[in-house]
Amino acid sequence: MRTTLGATVFGAAFLTAIAGVASAADLPASNYPNYYTAPASYSAYSWAGPYVGGTLGYAWGEVSNNPTRPSGAAGGIEAGFNWQHGNFVYGAETDFSLSGAEDTFAPWQFSNPWFGTVRGRAGVAIGNVLVYGTAGLAYGELTADTAGNLSESHTSLGWVAGGGAEVGLTPQWSAKAEWLYLDFADRSYSVTGTNNGLAANLLRLGINYHF
Repeated sequence: MRTTLGATVFGAAFLTAIAGVASAADLPASNYPNYYTAPASYSAYSWAGPYVGGTLGYAWGEVSNNPTRPSGAAGGIEAGFNWQHGNFVYGAETDFSLSGAEDTFAPWQFSNPWFGTVRGRAGVAIGNVLVYGTAGLAYGELTADTAGNLSESHTSLGWVAGGGAEVGLTPQWSAKAEWLYLDFADRSYSVTGTNNGLAANLLRLGINYHF
């Protein structure tokens, strides 16, 4: 009698265990953690969208048909918009700067009190680092002063080209270092009796806020 009862209890326990395993096998795999799946990788830094910022640097150049070589600090504001496809980033940027670039070679003094650019920009992003080239339109003022308090100013159009690197510090903030070459068209100056224009190099640092 005990043998029969023990066999019955053992059989019932065995069947219960089998049923439990079968029920567990029917459960969706999503209910169990997958210890063999690699964690999702971090998303790449995004350069896409609008941004605004400020710049500060140093400009130096030379005036055509004149021995003066204006140089000095320059700083201002900038704004732009980027599009991004994979590692390729392209967009447009505009900036406006005040400049202290000037030089005197008796009896002339030339200065470049302000300038601005409207440029296209394209480059390659490697993580949070963007290396780019840029080119477009430049505009600015060139002022000539001579003995006798004679002064004459003209606004000139020209072209600009250069390149730089920008580093994403956070999703919203980035910092950059940039070199630009600006070439403003010659204008006729009565105080010098000739045509004068400005060609200048600009090295500057900048910081941008991305929306």
